[in-house]
Amino acid sequence: MPQIEHRGTVSGAGPSRDDVWKMFNRISPRYDLLNRLLSFGRDVSWRKKMARYLPAGDQLHVLDVATGTADVILSLFRHNPRVFRAVGVDMAERMLEIGRQKIYEHYLEKVVELQRADATRLPFPDNLFDAVTIAFGIRNLSDVVKGLREMWRVVKPGGRVLILEFSLPARKWIRQLYLLYFRHVLPRVGGWLSGDSYAYRYLNETVENFPYGESFCQLLEEVHFQNIRMKPLTFGVATLYYGEKPMGRMG
Repeated sequence: MPQIEHRGTVSGAGPSRDDVWKMFNRISPRYDLLNRLLSFGRDVSWRKKMARYLPAGDQLHVLDVATGTADVILSLFRHNPRVFRAVGVDMAERMLEIGRQKIYEHYLEKVVELQRADATRLPFPDNLFDAVTIAFGIRNLSDVVKGLREMWRVVKPGGRVLILEFSLPARKWIRQLYLLYFRHVLPRVGGWLSGDSYAYRYLNETVENFPYGESFCQLLEEVHFQNIRMKPLTFGVATLYYGEKPMGRMG
C-alpha cells in the first residue's frame, strides 16, 4: 500500500456528529449541485471508480450507507450490470426524499429501497449483502468503529466493503493548494450557494481531523476485514478503501 500517514481522530475533534443529519436536511435542495461545483465534477468519476471494485458474482445485493440522495446507488447500477438490488439508508429524510425521486426517474423503484436508519444500528440481519458501500459519510458517523462493525455484520462472508472518503494529498505543494481551497474558498462559496455556512465549515474541519491512508486501513483491520487496499484518487484528495469479510466468518 502507498504510505500516506495521518493520525486524525475518529471522534471528538471538530463539530459533533450526533445531529449532523439535521444539517444535511437543511442543505438537501442544493446538495447535488454543490457537490458537482465544489468538486469540479470529480465526485462523479470517483463513484464510477467505486463501481469497478464491487466483489465478484452476479445479481449483487448492495447496501449503501449514508446514501443521501442515492448518487452511489445510481452510479452502481449505471456502471456495473451485475448489481441486481440495492438498499440505501440515511438519517436525513429530506435527502432520502430527493433520492427516491431520482430512483423513480431512473425506473429503479422496484429494485431499490431507501429508508431512514442509523449506520451504527443497521436494521438488517447478519450476512445479508454482497457488498456495503459508503461515500463521504464514514467521517460523519457518531461512532466510526461501531459503524464499521455493523458493515462487517451485515455483509456476507466473502463480501466486500467499499469506502470512499476525502483525504489529504501526499505531495506537499498539492496539499497546500488543496487546504487553501478547503479552508478558505469552499466554505465561502458553499455557504453562499447553500445559505448554510456552517455546513461547509463542518466539511473542512471533519476532513482535516479524520484519519486517512494507513491510519484508516488500521481501523478496517481492527474490525477484522482482510485483503484491505486503498486507491488514492485525483492526487489523493479522495481515497477509495476496500476490504473483505473472510469466508467462514458469520456475523
